[in-house]
Amino acid sequence: MRIFIADKLASFAAGRLQDLGGTITTETGLAGPALTARLAALDPEVLVVRSTKVTAADIAAAPSLALVIRAGSGVNTIDLAAASARGVYVTNCPGKNAAAVAELALAHLLNLDRRVSDNVQSLRSGRWNKKELGAGRGLRDRRLAIIGLGQIGGEVARLAQAFGMHITASSYELTPESAEAQGVTYAATPEQAVVGADAVSVHLALVPETKRRIGASVFEAMKNGAYFINTSRAEVVDHEALARAIAEKNLRAGLDVFDAEPSSGQAEFTDALKDNPGVYGTCHVGASTQQAEDAVAEEVVRIVAAYRAGQPIPNCVNLATRTQATHVMVVRHADRVGVLAGVFGVLRQAGINVQDMQNIIFDGSRAACARIHVVGEPTRETLDQIAHDEAVYAVTVTPV
Repeated sequence: MRIFIADKLASFAAGRLQDLGGTITTETGLAGPALTARLAALDPEVLVVRSTKVTAADIAAAPSLALVIRAGSGVNTIDLAAASARGVYVTNCPGKNAAAVAELALAHLLNLDRRVSDNVQSLRSGRWNKKELGAGRGLRDRRLAIIGLGQIGGEVARLAQAFGMHITASSYELTPESAEAQGVTYAATPEQAVVGADAVSVHLALVPETKRRIGASVFEAMKNGAYFINTSRAEVVDHEALARAIAEKNLRAGLDVFDAEPSSGQAEFTDALKDNPGVYGTCHVGASTQQAEDAVAEEVVRIVAAYRAGQPIPNCVNLATRTQATHVMVVRHADRVGVLAGVFGVLRQAGINVQDMQNIIFDGSRAACARIHVVGEPTRETLDQIAHDEAVYAVTVTPV
């Protein structure tokens, strides 16, 4: 089992993966054609990435590639359509960095209120400026709007509540009942959530429905002087609308993600927001704590172990939730070599495509029951041909 680790992973991971029978290659910093060429040379079964983009060309370059693991949350850097077309599992490590990202969101919130970074910069330049930089508002009894109350957003809510803040939340799967259970106020939309909020923290996954969702309508609903924090994905925020709101409504923004992020760990930074005095940025370091990196690496090992054992792949994001199957065949049969091969041979001759199959073995390993989801109803002649095998005890078919 050849495993290619293309981004930084906790140091113990390579040894643990080797214990699973893997031959490990670790090379970081590859991108574009260089990554494609290396994949073609190594032809790994498993590819582990963190921030590296995986394109259709990368997937096509490695015929043996069966599993791509994003060592983090989200899979927006991986071409899911290309992976699905070649039968490559794509999985990630959701929630393993939730505490780390939530801690950074709170750090941004505290910095926006107490201007810690401005104080540091002032002192390093040799200037004592308590008069201008000592006017924090305080967080206790303030209202925080959280857009996206998943694992990270939920952790932010718990931390903010410990500061005595009141939480209003809007999230796609949130209901008034589930909001009440988490001790937060329910809002049906992001626009409703931010009304009257002293601060707004965004924790949306990047999907087509959320791209640039936080735009002019949200910023117009925010009150003057509010704080805005985004530690999720740059693409969920309209940064031009944010820049206008900073200028027109005196917002302060704490951002860990930007539209023009370099692909390497050290590079020139040219994003349009870099010189905006209302923006306080960090270098996409939300998940970059030792605790988070260790938890993600443990999850990578767990995923590879499941793949190695032929078990269901944890956190897989590109399996069909519904297939084209129209009927399910149930074949009770002797547990012998070649019985199912014969069944599939008959279906192939009949032009019937199999979409899914489960073969259940009974105690004693003498008999089994196969449930085969197929496209199209098998004819009576096809069923009789399958049942003609003496190792087949019975065959039935019903609509899905």
